[in-house]
Amino acid sequence: MRHKWLILGLAALAVAASPARAAPPQVVASIKPLHSLIAGIMAGVGTPTLIVNGAASPHTYALRPSDARALAAAKLVFWIGPSMESFLVKPLAALSGGAEIVELDHAAGVTVLRAREGGVWEPDADAPPPAGADTIDGHLWLDIGNARAIVRVAASRLEALDPANAERYGANTREIDARLDALDQEMRADFFSLAGRPFVVFHDAYQYLEHRYALDIVGAISVDPDRPVGARRIAEIRAKIVSSGARCVYGEPQFTPALLATVTDGTGARAGTLDDLGTGLPDGPGLYFSLMRNIAGALSDCLAR
Repeated sequence: MRHKWLILGLAALAVAASPARAAPPQVVASIKPLHSLIAGIMAGVGTPTLIVNGAASPHTYALRPSDARALAAAKLVFWIGPSMESFLVKPLAALSGGAEIVELDHAAGVTVLRAREGGVWEPDADAPPPAGADTIDGHLWLDIGNARAIVRVAASRLEALDPANAERYGANTREIDARLDALDQEMRADFFSLAGRPFVVFHDAYQYLEHRYALDIVGAISVDPDRPVGARRIAEIRAKIVSSGARCVYGEPQFTPALLATVTDGTGARAGTLDDLGTGLPDGPGLYFSLMRNIAGALSDCLAR
């Protein structure tokens, strides 16, 4: 009996002497695609907090009290920048306290394109041009090369913040990088036959995808998702569909399908849906890969007919 109690006592001393496992760092990501990539890096350590969730759009989002609390508690905050999440500019300055804020449109290795204007991207004749029309295009995660750069930058910040888990972050990063390489090859194969097949999108969110895979986007219904689309703009884009021979016109889950029907009626173009944010997908490490495959599938299904 004395021997049994001695063993139990030594075990208790060993537990008491072992270092307590540190709590995972408090990390916040602004939108679902970024959250997915960072959740993949943090797998097995912790889960980042997502700000714009569900079917919400960063173009029209309003910060909630729970979001403000998450920012106040955060040690790391990842966002694209003012061109994408303008609603975060003031809260980040006021609420994030001692957090490190990583603006990814200025991150090392990220290729940035200018927001397009002029040509087929002419401003809506019913409204003045949006402020900051010469700003960058913030949809940069749709270039898989940028996704790789985002993962590397995020991993380096996490390793510096939480060196105890650096080995896990590194292993997860290598796994994600291999998956991104495979996804890139898969999408190149999917898009090879779609070159020269014109289509129209709801708003100019897919320029990065267009550049990487030589797609042929000839116009956008809306030049600014924050503004309603005017009747004159609808007439202009309908004329563009006909003159360009656009095969497909793509709406988005956050915006009314009735508008898409009005734009395509009588033009011969088919209607489809593209989701650049993964609004209908479950959050987590797999979302980014499902999002990209869903976009490839929607383009192929319509344009390849």
